[in-house]
Amino acid sequence: MTRPSPEVEALAAQRLAQDTAATDTATRRTTITLRQAWRAFWRHPSPPMIATALVAASTARVLAPGGDLWELTIPVALVALFPAIEWVIHVIVLHWRPRQVGPVRIDSLLAREHRAHHADPRDIPLVFIPWQALLWLIPAGAAAALLALPTTSSALTLLVSAAAIMFGYEWIHYLVHSDYRPRSRAYRAVWRNHRLHHYKNEHYWFTVTTSGTADRLFGTCPDAADVPTSPTVRKLHETDPGPATITG
Repeated sequence: MTRPSPEVEALAAQRLAQDTAATDTATRRTTITLRQAWRAFWRHPSPPMIATALVAASTARVLAPGGDLWELTIPVALVALFPAIEWVIHVIVLHWRPRQVGPVRIDSLLAREHRAHHADPRDIPLVFIPWQALLWLIPAGAAAALLALPTTSSALTLLVSAAAIMFGYEWIHYLVHSDYRPRSRAYRAVWRNHRLHHYKNEHYWFTVTTSGTADRLFGTCPDAADVPTSPTVRKLHETDPGPATITG
């Protein structure tokens, strides 16, 4: 795992301080406890929506007849593959560059919301998956699982696993952007990784729930000291020079 240099840490801290100073005193956040973060987490639409899907899928799985031992490979495989899945979604879907095809502008809600998230990483509602997108993502995922897998029980196992992972993603992403400060070594690594993506250079460090996994696999986890601060880290795609060339 690449450890950010003290200079990079200082830059991230400076930018966070500037963000805080720019907000109104009445809305400025202070350091919070994990319990406070957990309570605030549930005030946003997506956690209850995903939790409802998880409970529904779990109930259906318990009530569904049959099931084989091979189904245990589904959650194991999904957990193992998730860093790569997360990376691909982040790069291709969330960092989508708007395109004009004739009179039609192709620019999804997820991409628009993510650009707003980069513009203001401290705006907590923008941290979450838009509830409007979940209205079709959840049923579409359920339909895809039922069509793709050979049995109802295996499809429900996949849905339970996917909903649990999605819920975990929402919680970790929220926690990283909240004012809860890292305590464990593993969480601190994730916290630093995502801070670098938002405050150093948007072309690197795409994983959110892990650090140094898929980013290493796909070559987006360089030594932070060798990466210049991007002028478009807060304004995605505006006069975007692209990833810097890492030398040395």
